[in-house]
Amino acid sequence: MKLSELIHSRQAKIGIIGLGYVGLPLALNFGRKGFKALGLDVDKTKVDAVNAGRSYIEHIPSAEISEMKNKGLLEATTDMSRAKDADAIIICVPTPLTHHLDPDLAYVISTIEAILPHLRENQLVSLESTTYPGTTDEELRPRIEKRGFKIGENFHLVFSPEREDPGNEQFPSHKIPKIVGGTTPACLEQGRALYGAAFETVVPVGSTQVAEFAKLLENIYRSVNIGLVNEMKIVADKMGVDIWEVIHAASTKPFGFKAFYPGPGLGGHCIPIDPFYLTWKAKEYGIHTRFIELAGEINDHMPDYVIRRTMEVLNLRKKKAMNGSRVLVLGLAYKANVDDMRESPSFKLLDQLKLHGADAHYYDPHIPVVPPTREHKEWTGHKSVAWDEKTLRSYDAVIISTGHRAYNLDQLVEWCDCIIDTRNTLAGRNTKPGQVTKA
Repeated sequence: MKLSELIHSRQAKIGIIGLGYVGLPLALNFGRKGFKALGLDVDKTKVDAVNAGRSYIEHIPSAEISEMKNKGLLEATTDMSRAKDADAIIICVPTPLTHHLDPDLAYVISTIEAILPHLRENQLVSLESTTYPGTTDEELRPRIEKRGFKIGENFHLVFSPEREDPGNEQFPSHKIPKIVGGTTPACLEQGRALYGAAFETVVPVGSTQVAEFAKLLENIYRSVNIGLVNEMKIVADKMGVDIWEVIHAASTKPFGFKAFYPGPGLGGHCIPIDPFYLTWKAKEYGIHTRFIELAGEINDHMPDYVIRRTMEVLNLRKKKAMNGSRVLVLGLAYKANVDDMRESPSFKLLDQLKLHGADAHYYDPHIPVVPPTREHKEWTGHKSVAWDEKTLRSYDAVIISTGHRAYNLDQLVEWCDCIIDTRNTLAGRNTKPGQVTKA
């Protein structure tokens, strides 16, 4: 039976490699549509959690995982040889940057190498990990063809960029249009069938390169505009102008303007990383992407700006140096109301505070303990401080890095006399003169 027929009859088993913020919701999406989903991950703790019906991602209820598991629609394993059991295999592994801002495809390459011996005819492999244009064709296709498969005939290969936005209740993943590019027209047809079974809208494009490029453009668009507004924030601060009021005024224009907001830096799995994938690939064609790199440079230096402003506030208003001061960072997650801390600028703030001799801590109700991370191992095991009057009053300065709804802002304003607000969280609050500095 053809893959498209298996999909149409809900007999296809969907293998998903990587059970993180992208892979787990994807597995649940297919499970809700009646497909059996097989999750594969090298992290045994995630596999054990799924098989126990327990969530490890805050915005995904354990009940959803347990329900799919009890229906026989979801299981997980660390055994990559189980890839042979899947009719479609979707790869959702990290694609970070090296310390030199070059693409690091180690997870993608190790994944395809691990499953290669177990691939069989009439399967489909889809790469969802964000990467530079050409990756699917240059890295995955030759390895699969080396096994003797003929892409587009007895094996299918597509690229479909993930567009997951953790915690976005307005746009759950199945409602976000799914871009799909095939290595051949036949591959595209199978890819459309696969994703059309779990997503409301599928957007077919002419090649895997177009699909890869589209994902980069989406996030480069955001990176450049955030870089612009971050730069304008610095100028506005120097002029004594409230950039947040400026943005609100400009956003009243009903055409030609989209509001972007400044912050302490960029976080998440996409915007701080994706632009450099295109920058790196463009060099192969002799192109220097100055606009992209400039935005990346501005955004990357925003934590430094916040620390400088904190130093100024401590000096001018408290007559204290950063060295020896107690500073609390509010929010470890990269965005509000989630537990996702990938590439969070809060880590850079904590690093800089520590470097300048401050006694630095964090508070985040979504992340009570810092789990192991690739980039910030020194913070592993650190605990969120308690939220009480004695604790908060003990800090010389508080930096609002992430604007969680869970904060009691009335208590914050009552207990803390020196607040650096990077997110305009305290807008409209009745605060004392000089108590809040926007940065």
